[in-house]
Amino acid sequence: MKSLVCRCEDVTDEELRRAVTLGHRDMESLKRYTGLATGWCQGKGCLGSAARLLAVAGGEPGQGITPRPPYHPVSLAALAALDPERL
Repeated sequence: MKSLVCRCEDVTDEELRRAVTLGHRDMESLKRYTGLATGWCQGKGCLGSAARLLAVAGGEPGQGITPRPPYHPVSLAALAALDPERL
């Protein structure tokens, strides 16, 4: 049975375990290899589970990931002008 760790990017626990055996033993390396935490939630839904899996597999989960800014930067003024009723 397929067990998803990162729903946004469809990364399974099997893929994470395989990545760790290939030498990706920290969160940033796992992110770059599997796409973990690069979807809509930016890791808010999957980093905890991935860190736990990494710790059990003998990796180093404590470092976290490098956050990236949005591809198309949005000004705060543009966000403040949004109508919350239309979101």
